[in-house]
Amino acid sequence: MLIPFFYKLREGGMKTSITELLTLLEAMRSGLAGQSIDDFYYLARASLVKDESHLDRFDRIFGAYFKGVEDSLADLMQEIPEDWLKAQAELMLSEEERAQIESLGGFEALMQALQERLDEQDGRHEGGNRWIGTAGTSPFGAYGHNPEGVRIGQKTSRNRSAVKVWDRRDYRNLDDSLELGTRNIKVALRRLRKFAREGAADQLDLDDTIDKTARNAGLLDIRLVPERHNAVKVLLCLDIGGSMDDHVRVCEELFSAARTEFKHLEYFYFHNFIYESLWKDNRRRHAEKTPTLDIMHKYASDYKLIFVGDATMSPYEIVYAGGSVEHWNEEPGAVWMQRLLGTFPKAVWLNPESRDRWDYTPSTKLVRELIDDRMYPLTLAGLDDAIKKLH
Repeated sequence: MLIPFFYKLREGGMKTSITELLTLLEAMRSGLAGQSIDDFYYLARASLVKDESHLDRFDRIFGAYFKGVEDSLADLMQEIPEDWLKAQAELMLSEEERAQIESLGGFEALMQALQERLDEQDGRHEGGNRWIGTAGTSPFGAYGHNPEGVRIGQKTSRNRSAVKVWDRRDYRNLDDSLELGTRNIKVALRRLRKFAREGAADQLDLDDTIDKTARNAGLLDIRLVPERHNAVKVLLCLDIGGSMDDHVRVCEELFSAARTEFKHLEYFYFHNFIYESLWKDNRRRHAEKTPTLDIMHKYASDYKLIFVGDATMSPYEIVYAGGSVEHWNEEPGAVWMQRLLGTFPKAVWLNPESRDRWDYTPSTKLVRELIDDRMYPLTLAGLDDAIKKLH
């Protein structure tokens, strides 16, 4: 049963490997799933899903493949709040379907009857016109006939008369525009990886040890290698203050995730736009600044440059000398941006503002032009696109 399921996951676009399937099999042999389909679902999801953006895709494939082997229907459905069912069902009804329901007592009456069946029924039922079952005339169940009702446990529509399909999954995907969290950001940032072994050789290289020992006629020859690290180097520049106060939480989560994922991470702060200096400590930003030229000379061109800011400001702050709101800048911010991009060609701008607002802000248009349209929204999909550009 698991081998065809494995191929269904692969056909569905998931990159599940044989190693993960073997991990699931080993866990099942150890009795971790028990006899519950819920326990098996969580175990399979933990073993087979390596990218959180694929959780919804896994759920759909799992539900389609294992339909019919669920736990007791009554027990399963009791866990779903009635007000949730009502809210979701009303969204799915056409005007014609609502008229049909109202003519027979209304949606409230139908839901109340379903709740009563859930409370009273204690087993499987086939035929008949009352209980939740199959091949009858009850308004609740599958493979029967009723002018309108709630379809439960039936793969496809037959008479197209159900006013509610219980098995349908309608909720927002994790893939794109949901609010980010540190864990989700880490998953996205892991795509920006290039491993290398650096430092002292202090880790056992098992394969090489076995090979050298065999070549020495069984005389143990222990081989050590340096630890593997993500060799990608990141220079992170974060806009702080003003309009960015609305985005503090998501920027903190991005900063936290980046510090965890990248060994070679350098960060600096700026306000609104880049000028002749940046700083490390916002509490001492007027006293301790780092010249932008020093940053360009200190860090090699293989650093990936990531700006994080809403790009919302006066256009004068970008294109005019003296345009900064906090000090007199001798040269326009646009000049400094061009210098940075000349030093660090792999660069992107992450914008926490919604993309649909960008065209209505002149400064955002200017920044996009300066950075060759490499501005991306600070969402999971935006991070994916930005990372592809940085590779």
